[in-house]
Amino acid sequence: MTNMTEIGGFKAFWRRLRKNRLAMTGSGIVLLLVLAALLAPWIAPYDPTEIDIDQIMMPPTLQHPLGTDMLGRDVLSRMIYGSRVSLQVSFIAVGIALMIGVIFGSLAGYYGGKTDTVVMRFVDLMLCFPSFFLILSVIAFLEPSLLNIMIVIGLTSWMGMARLVRAEFLSLKEREFVLAAKAQGIPDRRIIVRHLLPNAIAPAVVSAILGIGAAILTESALSFLGLGVQPPIPSWGNILTAGKDNIEIAWWLSLFPGLAILITILGYNLLGEGARDALDPRLKL
Repeated sequence: MTNMTEIGGFKAFWRRLRKNRLAMTGSGIVLLLVLAALLAPWIAPYDPTEIDIDQIMMPPTLQHPLGTDMLGRDVLSRMIYGSRVSLQVSFIAVGIALMIGVIFGSLAGYYGGKTDTVVMRFVDLMLCFPSFFLILSVIAFLEPSLLNIMIVIGLTSWMGMARLVRAEFLSLKEREFVLAAKAQGIPDRRIIVRHLLPNAIAPAVVSAILGIGAAILTESALSFLGLGVQPPIPSWGNILTAGKDNIEIAWWLSLFPGLAILITILGYNLLGEGARDALDPRLKL
């Protein structure tokens, strides 16, 4: 994959990305989500944990645009605060996965031989287990908490990034600038960090963008099953759980968080695909 330096740096990357309407649509969705999460205390109309027994199971109205739940809590406020949970979990989990994937992929691609064999067999072993069921098994033995969810998702989603980084290192380590650095006696660690990694990180970053949407979906699924974020902390998943239990009389508890999850994942997927195309103009040929 052509790296950002070869296509003219960040300005060229942004120019290519800006021409992609779907990518810009995804960027807009992501930006709105981030702003909602950051500004939640100021834009949420109510306290998300405030109970109002006079407003139980109210359908959408001007007072409560997305209705209320079985405790009279405002659904719009809970969804806005739930976006903070989704972003926190996804960003930290993907950050953990990216760090592990880059480390293992770099070592396997640069050193090759036995190191490559051991690392890639470990990757294959991890890929043998269905990720979501592995996460369910681990969370079932641990106390359901925000920290545990972030760590477990990160530890079970780094394999694809490791493969991408390894492939880039295998291609780049035979280039002239790497051979010249070795001839000058530059240490391996510096060659990896200063010369190879900046040229090999782009595919992993694209994978990380796509992985954020997957992490949000995983967190929502865990919360929906009662193994994720625990009430009264609001998350899209536990709002959906309330909707499942009352779907016949409170359709809004299922519809709105479901749409939020769908639109958010769509936004990250569009942005990730657009970033991939912008970083590799050959895909347009």
